[in-house]
Amino acid sequence: MTASIGWDIGGAHLKAARAENGRIVAAGEIATPLWQGLDSLEAAFAALKARLGPAEVHGVTMSGELCDAFPSRRDGVVGLAGIAARHLGRPRLYAGAAGFVAIGQAAEHAARVASANWRASAQAAALTLRDGLLLDIGSTTTDLIPIVAGEVAAVGEDDAGRLAAGELVYTGLTRSFVMALARRAPFAGQWTPLMNEYFASAADVRRVLGDLPEGADLMATADGRDKSAAASRARLARMIGREAEDAPDAGWRRLAAWFAERQLRDICDAAFLRLSRGDLLAEAPLVAAGAGEQLAPEIARRLDRPLVRFADLTGGGAQASVCAPAAAVALLVARAPML
Repeated sequence: MTASIGWDIGGAHLKAARAENGRIVAAGEIATPLWQGLDSLEAAFAALKARLGPAEVHGVTMSGELCDAFPSRRDGVVGLAGIAARHLGRPRLYAGAAGFVAIGQAAEHAARVASANWRASAQAAALTLRDGLLLDIGSTTTDLIPIVAGEVAAVGEDDAGRLAAGELVYTGLTRSFVMALARRAPFAGQWTPLMNEYFASAADVRRVLGDLPEGADLMATADGRDKSAAASRARLARMIGREAEDAPDAGWRRLAAWFAERQLRDICDAAFLRLSRGDLLAEAPLVAAGAGEQLAPEIARRLDRPLVRFADLTGGGAQASVCAPAAAVALLVARAPML
């Protein structure tokens, strides 16, 4: 049995996935708010290593180099690579289109390593899918990555280029601030400006709607209070200067539904922008991944495309989908030439 483990070091979560003989067999994630310090990452590596077991080879990708713990992307790449090396020995570092490089080459390849996890997901999907649009809705961001003739066909290679091309949308299922979803919202028959404060998150929106997947929200709430629907209604009410008692539950559900629709439109607008280049076949499917995979069927309907799930291509079920870049790196590093 040949086993490999892929690691995705994000700013908010460490994700890992185990592959055996070309299929994902296990995956998991642990919250690691790096902006609060790196201790949580050290602990998460130890816990996930114990959970997933030993492997012949490890691969690492990342996006956490952007966090406030580091003064620059380069410093972040080098710092996170060092932590990975302490826990994994000599893992291979995913450097985007350049493939895998030695962990000791982190500084040399920092520009390619930084936030390249999206490419890993698309590259892994392209192993079995000739054409498609990978849609990975995470906790914080959404990736839209075309696969054309079995190759990753991204226009942007860095965050700036991807944002401009519609291939990266800074909206996610749980961690997006409600104040970032819109400037105003309809409530009680009038448009109401939003409080420009972090009073509520997209996870609160989903809790009010009752469709937040189990275990999807691993972060603390905006006010430090509990994650009940009632507490989420109170946080959402604060966004428009009100208290939860100012309206019945149905009123807050309507408001939450509007915010959810706004988020869906942002993702669809980005998809339509990217698809307007005309390089993806009309019949190419949408490939759904991420914590927000539940949104994919409606997005596929609006784009008039069939739907394929990332986990159907890789194995591993829903957890592999949530940990798509880690799952992708696990599959890719097993096929990579020895360094």
